[in-house]
Amino acid sequence: MDNFTTILLYFTSFLTLMNPMGIMPVFLSKTSNLSKRERRKTAIKAVITATAVLMLFSFGGEYLFKFFGISVAGLKVVGGVLFFIMGYDMLNARLSPMKIKEEDVDKYVDDISITPLGIPMIAGPGAITNAIVLMGESPDIAGKMIVVISIVLVSIVLLGVLLGAVGITKFLGDTGNKIMMKLMGLIVMVIAVEFFFSGISPYIQTIMTN
Repeated sequence: MDNFTTILLYFTSFLTLMNPMGIMPVFLSKTSNLSKRERRKTAIKAVITATAVLMLFSFGGEYLFKFFGISVAGLKVVGGVLFFIMGYDMLNARLSPMKIKEEDVDKYVDDISITPLGIPMIAGPGAITNAIVLMGESPDIAGKMIVVISIVLVSIVLLGVLLGAVGITKFLGDTGNKIMMKLMGLIVMVIAVEFFFSGISPYIQTIMTN
């Protein structure tokens, strides 16, 4: 497989797992009371946070997991629960705008850009696991660089989607946004269930064999 095909394959896998269109409704809801400048700042911080986390796990994920005694399965279970709650709220249109005092705006931007946007929405269990697995399967420097390039490319696409989110929602209108929110909420819940059961399966198998 040539480098271009590999980048395309890795890019597609990260794009699917990071799901820019699924993140967009959450981003818009969480930043609805912010100015255009603050919304842009939030998007940039969230993407930088997620990219940094993915890079960290790409190069040191296996060591971090061993050090803290964490398993990928455990990460999937926790991520599945968080995703399900978030998806349920989206399905029921509970992601309501928050009233923010002017002096608290900077702190609010910092908080939401790290969580829930940066982690676990963008850099979720799937993307983190994908980064660890792909990096582990890349024996040489060229292969590892392809993983890094793929993450950066998806991050750029994601930033573009978040920065253009206001225009997209204006185009869709109120009804379109509500439909998209509920549809994406359903998709997030399905992803959550898949993550949860794929994460809990090893624990069940261990219990059954003991």
